[in-house]
Amino acid sequence: MKVSKQFKAKVCGQTDIVAVEAMSSQSFGRHTHDQFGIGVLVSGAQDSASGRGQVRATNGNMITVNPNEVHDGRPVDGKARTWRMLYLDPELIAQFAQSMGHSAGVEFIHPVLGDTSAVMAFKRLYVALTDPKREPKQGLIDEIAEQELFQILVPLLGNNQPTEAEILSAELARAKARLDAHPEIPVSLNELATEAGLSRFQFLRAFKAVTQLPPHAYRLQRQLQMARRLIMQGHTLLQASLLSGFADQSHLTRHFVSSYGLTPGSLSQSRKTQSFSALK
Repeated sequence: MKVSKQFKAKVCGQTDIVAVEAMSSQSFGRHTHDQFGIGVLVSGAQDSASGRGQVRATNGNMITVNPNEVHDGRPVDGKARTWRMLYLDPELIAQFAQSMGHSAGVEFIHPVLGDTSAVMAFKRLYVALTDPKREPKQGLIDEIAEQELFQILVPLLGNNQPTEAEILSAELARAKARLDAHPEIPVSLNELATEAGLSRFQFLRAFKAVTQLPPHAYRLQRQLQMARRLIMQGHTLLQASLLSGFADQSHLTRHFVSSYGLTPGSLSQSRKTQSFSALK
């Protein structure tokens, strides 16, 4: 079956928010993002599995993803689906969450939501943020967009949940922090387990229970996120590949396409045309 895909990066008036429109019949393997994702399925349907369960989103549903949440995406019956997404920096969501009485580490509780008012607020927010007349800005969004985002977040943020840092033991957290800080540096399971004071099996089981990925797969997702940032900062594809710990550019490209559905070259080109990357 032929796989169709089209990703259109949108210039966004908010530099800590990434906007994208996509149409694809591609299935996406298990991967993560380093931002919150909020979107609406414009047409078609999609099945997805994550730490929040197995869900199906249909036309008009809101879809979400939390930072570093392992998830996949599969078109229903192999038919293309179309969606719009906004990816928001965790710091921005934390500011809004705290102003709403939540902890800074709160996460979205619904992977799929059929709330009509939230969906309409998202559509208005998306149009406002991608308005070509809007001047790019960093930090808190303007009053109109702020009101729309509040409407979206009300149903998405439930009761405060324990943050990942509260769940992790100090030893396991240190090992995870090592992968977060330097994903480009190879590290063995034995090293990580020793640092956590656990056997290799104990560490593997505990790490996967918290992150939903074994350490090598978790590191790969961090490498991909690092490569994306480097490309958006203006590094060449080869530089981004090597600096993020990949053997070569083809190694990066293979994993990039598998996780995100577009090539590093497409991402680089979107930057050159003053667009932002969008990975879903």
